[in-house]
Amino acid sequence: MQESPILEVKNLSISFSENEVIHSVSYHLNKNEILGIVGESGSGKSVSSLAILGLLPEKIAKINFGSITYNGTDLTTLLPKLFQKIRGNKIAMIFQEPMSSLNPSMTCGKQVQEILLQHTNLSKKEAQNETLLLFEKVKLPDVNITYNKYPHEISGGQKQRVMIAMAIACKPDILIADEPTTALDVTVQKDIISLLKALQVETKMSIIFITHDLALISKIANRVLVMYKGNIVEQGIVSDIFKNPQHNYTKALINSRPSLDTRLKTLPTIQDFLDDSISNDIISPQQRKETHKKLYSKPPLLEVINVEKEYISKSGWFTKPQHFKAVNDVSFKLYEGETLGLVGESGCGKSTLGNAILQLDKATSGQILYNGVDITKLSKSDTRKLRKDIQIIFQDPYSSLNPRIPVGEAIMEPMIVHKLYNSDKERKEKVIDILNRVGLSEDYFNRYPHEFSGGQRQRIGIARTIALQPKLIVCDESVSALDISVQAQVLNLLNELKDTFGFTYIFISHDLAVVKYMSDQLLVMNQGKIEELDDADVIYALPKKEYTKKLIEAIPKGL
Repeated sequence: MQESPILEVKNLSISFSENEVIHSVSYHLNKNEILGIVGESGSGKSVSSLAILGLLPEKIAKINFGSITYNGTDLTTLLPKLFQKIRGNKIAMIFQEPMSSLNPSMTCGKQVQEILLQHTNLSKKEAQNETLLLFEKVKLPDVNITYNKYPHEISGGQKQRVMIAMAIACKPDILIADEPTTALDVTVQKDIISLLKALQVETKMSIIFITHDLALISKIANRVLVMYKGNIVEQGIVSDIFKNPQHNYTKALINSRPSLDTRLKTLPTIQDFLDDSISNDIISPQQRKETHKKLYSKPPLLEVINVEKEYISKSGWFTKPQHFKAVNDVSFKLYEGETLGLVGESGCGKSTLGNAILQLDKATSGQILYNGVDITKLSKSDTRKLRKDIQIIFQDPYSSLNPRIPVGEAIMEPMIVHKLYNSDKERKEKVIDILNRVGLSEDYFNRYPHEFSGGQRQRIGIARTIALQPKLIVCDESVSALDISVQAQVLNLLNELKDTFGFTYIFISHDLAVVKYMSDQLLVMNQGKIEELDDADVIYALPKKEYTKKLIEAIPKGL
């Protein structure tokens, strides 16, 4: 006889202020199983999971009908006091952004210890020992030292491990992992996936793993359900869904990620699949060769020569200052119209190098020649003029936009600073033209950043950057936090703008699949140094260094 599920969701319908966002959703979670829930932002995957824990915003969200049954108890009818005994104890959650989920004023150890003291009968000393054992279990380095560190003192991957230790502290029956690896390096992501799988095998807990990346689901889940606009459009065994997807949306999720084998001229988006209007035009190796021949026949636009960036840290009054080279003797050339991919794990020095090129953080030594002029020696006024030519697209457009200023004014602002065009009327016309070019309409001019989705905000960030008609744009992790299909739209847009305006890009990312698709040359960084520098396709096909091989092997490739 088949065992009854540990969790059963039946006909669940949720509304946010009269607007129904989850439409009669039904699924189950078996004991000792990993269930994947996949879909983009707004698909309802996180909302339906927050409902399981009773964490929906009280005054806004409402469960219209349906039930969520855990071990025979309908959680939708539980009183708050009874829910507290289940939440964090029997059903735990790992959130996407550990920095905003961890208390910045408490050490990592104390935060896990607090959970144990709240839900168990352990003494303070026993809870401390148990925390150290949990830190060992999630493979944190130097557990005694990490115990006394604050969240800001450890890396993103380590913060996520602290969150996992906190979630499994009370040996829950169910663990909900909501996008736990989205902003992490591919190698760290691989480690976290392996860790969760190992913990599941050891503890026999059931896991709901939520992500927008179907390839990632294939590495961890037994079954998967695909959500789209608040509905479950497909569910089944992972291998069946991958080999024979039935719904166009599922097909789109599988195919929107850049292929590692063929180079499409434009990446297919969700809408392309839903409209059945996919273009299969590819860039052949011969076409690529001819493009490169033209690119590299001209003198370089940017030349980085033996650049170093050293930081000096002093941890105490009586300790010797420590010297740390974040960028160590880096040299390369960048040509007009080229996209140079800069890839490596967090802490490898890629963003520091980008900041040195942008003159946001001056290099300690070496030369950076832009159009033959060493920009490290420019005066403040000349550096300010250079800002017009060398721009950046940030990873998080929301924090780089002023929430109090309408987006039209935010795009006009740098035009005014750099005295572009003759009047505000002319500037406004240019802004509307730019908004149209990045796929947004004139109606958006007077709207505020909070009124837009993540993908739309990234388009606004791009619009603000191109408003100055720069020559060189540094894209620093500018698509890493986006859904796969939105990522495809933004990558297509960047390539389209490059062709139209002749931009040159330095494309910084930890995602090798995306960097390979976008780049002409690829620069792999490790611990401040260049590991490899060559044609992106050559490096992917024949990596010379073990470090590069490790990065390539960590890319989630699906079944």
